[in-house]
Amino acid sequence: MHSNKDNLHVLFEDNHIIIVNKRSGDITQGDKTGDKPLSDVVKEYIKEKYNKAGNVFLGVVHRLDRPTSGVIIFARTSKSLERLNKMLRDKNISKTYWAIVKDHPKKEKDTLINYLKKNPKNNKSSVYPKEITASKKAILHYQLIKKLDNYSLLEIDLETGRHHQIRAQLASIGFPIKGDLKYGFNRSNKDGSIHLHARKIVFIHPVTKDEVSVIAPTPDEVIWNAC
Repeated sequence: MHSNKDNLHVLFEDNHIIIVNKRSGDITQGDKTGDKPLSDVVKEYIKEKYNKAGNVFLGVVHRLDRPTSGVIIFARTSKSLERLNKMLRDKNISKTYWAIVKDHPKKEKDTLINYLKKNPKNNKSSVYPKEITASKKAILHYQLIKKLDNYSLLEIDLETGRHHQIRAQLASIGFPIKGDLKYGFNRSNKDGSIHLHARKIVFIHPVTKDEVSVIAPTPDEVIWNAC
């Protein structure tokens, strides 16, 4: 099920920003598929809720991969967008992810440092132990939160934000994310999702300067519900 203006899961909103819980399958902004992006859905929601005439401004601050779910921020004014973009560049927006992976890692806590190179032909990132031409350094920290029979729930904090970083780095140590065929999981999820969820975001509000801390509930699905 995709998000629409009537079922949009809004986690926080004011005159400056709106934070929503993206469903797996939603695209953050327009792409070559021509499918309706989440940014358009949020605009429709704002237009209807606040009875706005004319075009609604909405700035895309960051993105989540299509099969990923979770917390995502949009800016409602150009001033907020500019400030949030700067905060993102300066690494002043803290994002925490949850992933359900195959098996159980030997290390309950670890830091992965690799170099990632994106192949635009197949839209996939390859992982290297050392720097190669056109590669980018990728750093993530993970912690085991819960063991299930065949899976583990990991909490992940990113130091860098590379293309498919979590998916590629976890797969490189033998723990692909459930449902992620592209990175080596053995079967897909029926709905095309992967078990990667942007769980929490913390930042200083670009206008009010208050701390904003938002947690996105996980999808209503058997394995997620077991966590």
